[in-house]
Amino acid sequence: MIKARRERVFELMQAGQSKLIAGFEAQGEGEFKAYSWERPGGGGGTARVLEQGSVFERAGVNVSAVYGEAVPESLAKQHPATEGKPYFATGVSMVLHPINPYVPSFHANYRYFEVGDSDIWWFGGGADLTPNYAFEEDIIHFHKTLKAQCDRHAQANYAQLKKICDDYFYIKHRQEMRGIGGIFFDELSKPGTGDWEADFAFAKDGIATILEAYIPIIEKRKETPYGEREQTWQRYRRGRYVEFNLVYDRGTLFGLQTGGNIEAILMSMPLYAHWSFNYQPEHSSPEAKMLEYLQPRDWV
Repeated sequence: MIKARRERVFELMQAGQSKLIAGFEAQGEGEFKAYSWERPGGGGGTARVLEQGSVFERAGVNVSAVYGEAVPESLAKQHPATEGKPYFATGVSMVLHPINPYVPSFHANYRYFEVGDSDIWWFGGGADLTPNYAFEEDIIHFHKTLKAQCDRHAQANYAQLKKICDDYFYIKHRQEMRGIGGIFFDELSKPGTGDWEADFAFAKDGIATILEAYIPIIEKRKETPYGEREQTWQRYRRGRYVEFNLVYDRGTLFGLQTGGNIEAILMSMPLYAHWSFNYQPEHSSPEAKMLEYLQPRDWV
């Protein structure tokens, strides 16, 4: 049963990767190149990465399945009952950084973790949006799509998952969110206590919802004219993205602690980012307006 369960989840992640890449490639010229890797401690994965396309500056969709003899330290601290036990983990994760500053960056992942041969398991994941410029209709569309996903599943409370997302993707040293949020959860159900089939169905629906949530925004904004000012602001905001991923992101930490492939772990980084000392956008500018959106608010 456990083996069959793991195979079903891994197949879901692989199928999701293929469907998502097809959807992203349809937005413009550029092909996701495959890069497979093996982990010395057990398992491996395939990163599919596009760079310097016509729509995406850099985009990656990664699938991995890893296992080991002892749960990594970062997870053992969250779940003391798992300490020292063997584990299996699989998931699909993606980050897309578009060329046009008016198209938001996007991140999502769905993952599954299981401890040894016991019945301790959980699904995690979510999706969030990081715009450089604020278009309320885009933000509302994104959140309404994720809320509809949650509403289709009894165990998923949108308001709760949104708050977790707002709290998690918060850059404490900047006192601002990374973007405008979405939904996020470390465990959809408390480890080992939920309905496995129901949580699997939510993860499957979540992967299927990604294109519905993000593609309409790409299509609406990818031809918007922009200049050096907008590109400079985009790279400044991507510096914030880098700060979060290197300082706070638990997925990055998990990958490093489990000896994952460093290229796959850091595929979330943008090609270009910069920092300016004590930079403040011009008062009442579109850039200053964006900063007003980087605090939690109700979008639906």
